[in-house]
Amino acid sequence: MGLDSTLEQAVLAFAGRRPLLRARDLAEQGLPTVVLSRLVAAGKLERIARGVYSLPGRPLSEHRSLAEVALRVPRGVVCLLSALRVHGIGTQAPFEVWMAIPHHSPTPRLDQPALRVVRMSGAALTEGIEPVEIDGVKVPVFNAAKTVADCFKYRNKIGLDVALEALRDGWTQRKLTMDALWHYATVDRVANVMRPYLESVTA
Repeated sequence: MGLDSTLEQAVLAFAGRRPLLRARDLAEQGLPTVVLSRLVAAGKLERIARGVYSLPGRPLSEHRSLAEVALRVPRGVVCLLSALRVHGIGTQAPFEVWMAIPHHSPTPRLDQPALRVVRMSGAALTEGIEPVEIDGVKVPVFNAAKTVADCFKYRNKIGLDVALEALRDGWTQRKLTMDALWHYATVDRVANVMRPYLESVTA
């Protein structure tokens, strides 16, 4: 077996241990990334997105696009409609990935999947993050209570009806506590906006 074949086998073995593979992951393992294009041409690997690969035909989760974006936007946090979907709250099925990034970060340029950027700073960006494993990738996602508070904060972007549905559905499913909701309402500076709605769900 020649050196090229040995390297290809090593890359395929590495790809077999993770659903999504980045070119950067190979470089960190000391494997040449040039092998990737050869494997794609030979039909042994699929290019999922720029710099992201997978074994062909491998079943990936419905949240695969979140894993792809997390690999390519390392400082981002899945938020708003995409986070609601992860938590199984409400009826939103966004075709875009909603991602919070720091205020001064450049806007990521992705061809696919479609990305909707929300800029946050301070505690609003750093609090309430829970990594969720999706296709072998640890994806930072805001927890359910932080996501509901964010929905009220960004109600002009997503609609107050979406925020109210998220609050009622999350509360009914017992995915929210009043303490957590008040905490993140304060972090997001929407406590006064949320107060009547929080009182109504406990009435």
